[in-house]
Amino acid sequence: MMKRFILSLGGIAVLFLLFAFTGMQKKKVIFFGDSITQAGVAPDGYITLLQKMLLDNGKSSAFELIGAGIGGNKVYDLYLRLEDDVLSKKPGLVFIYVGINDVWHKKSHGTGTDLNKFERFYDKIIDKIQAAGAQVIICTPTVVGERKGYLNELDGDLNRYAEAIRQIADRKKVELIDLRKEIIDYINAHSPEDKSAGILTTDGVHMNSEGNRFLAEQFYRFIK
Repeated sequence: MMKRFILSLGGIAVLFLLFAFTGMQKKKVIFFGDSITQAGVAPDGYITLLQKMLLDNGKSSAFELIGAGIGGNKVYDLYLRLEDDVLSKKPGLVFIYVGINDVWHKKSHGTGTDLNKFERFYDKIIDKIQAAGAQVIICTPTVVGERKGYLNELDGDLNRYAEAIRQIADRKKVELIDLRKEIIDYINAHSPEDKSAGILTTDGVHMNSEGNRFLAEQFYRFIK
């Protein structure tokens, strides 16, 4: 009887340890995107800053932040590497931040992604992530040029792709970070000289230190 009791206590202890271990597992948060996200893991990148914000607010033990950005990527590049770079890591939350190159490369490289194909690839990426049991949060693209009043050459196309992403969020019932709206609002308030770059970006596209801080603050609000 005593032996059975001791064994029972041992089993309870094992279960307690298993539950405790499970409770300590960090939620994997993957940032899936292009060169802006690739640079996000640099010492002054937005993912690094976001990790520091979590630490400062006593939340770093709950999350593991993983950057999965590759320079030059468009939406179909994300689709092709989805299994290796995202799903295989078994994330709990995936941020999708893509679209700049799908628009920009039409002008700069003669490539890019037509809007109807962009939407179809985007839908499939969301479907596959959700099927794997992870939460998805999607982001509108930011800027190609920081002139105010939509005077940058590609503003029209960026607005169209951003609106398509807003509609995808509504249709798929996923959360949206409207980075394009937020960054335009910021530039309008902080660019009295109406410069084409240097407010939040180094070159009109890639983030400077203030741009990385700006992105970190946007993402922080959605990490729960």
